[in-house]
Amino acid sequence: MDKKFGFVSLTGRTNVGKSTLLNAFFQKKIAITSRKPQTTRNRILGIFSRGSNQIVFLDSPGVHTGYKRALNKYMNKTAKACYEEVDLVVFVVDRDKWQIEEDNILKNLKELKKPVLLVINKIDRIKNNNNILPIINELSSKHSFEAIMPVSALKKMEVDSLLSKIIETIPSGEFHYPIENEKEFSKSFYISEIIREKAINRLGDELPYRINVEVEKIDEEKSIQHIHSNIYVESSSQKAILLGKNGTMIKSIGISSRKELERELESKVNLQLRIRVKKNWTNDVNLLSKYGYE
Repeated sequence: MDKKFGFVSLTGRTNVGKSTLLNAFFQKKIAITSRKPQTTRNRILGIFSRGSNQIVFLDSPGVHTGYKRALNKYMNKTAKACYEEVDLVVFVVDRDKWQIEEDNILKNLKELKKPVLLVINKIDRIKNNNNILPIINELSSKHSFEAIMPVSALKKMEVDSLLSKIIETIPSGEFHYPIENEKEFSKSFYISEIIREKAINRLGDELPYRINVEVEKIDEEKSIQHIHSNIYVESSSQKAILLGKNGTMIKSIGISSRKELERELESKVNLQLRIRVKKNWTNDVNLLSKYGYE
């Protein structure tokens, strides 16, 4: 059987469910998720191998407007780069919530002249199925998409159909990665993302965008892994919020992180978290580079 291989970008506005869709394809956690916008900051590579097909998914940061900090500029630049270098773009939108970000993304995609699959996500929130067809008809007038496919990434509705369409659309080619590989990022990065997920899901609306997690070192023993990690914030007041009254917030983040890390790493974990202040790190290009946002 002829092999098929392709790079596929999951592109869209922030908080439309791209990371949830990536995890649904793999039926396991590849990327962290949250209801908070701008959760994904880096390009996450998930390597999906099934039978004679291999797809390298790029889960990009959500495109967003109105933010001028260096971190936001980095995220938008990364998102654009993702769909410039792929064979197929999966453009994810949230039902009928078409906004200016979608217009900007589509304008760039038209200039690239790449095949685009439009995915209408979160259809489980549409109470009447008869309301889906008008949405499809309206969106079909915006561009000549390869297909328009309604799905629910969270409920895994029609995800297999979407995956089949992706496989149908990607070109023939030899695999680029061993079939046992599912991720192309470091263990330290994966650990830091899990800790960040637990933090942002427990914090208020603003602070999640001002924290960064860095794994300082991992000491592996036969029966346990000792993980030392720093959580960076931009001010002493933010540190106090993250710490919580009598340390309750950071303790909650640590316990939740440790439990998930033990499941993911299949090992006992001793997790040590330390909060550090790095003033204005989200707008400091040197610190962003140090933290891996290059």
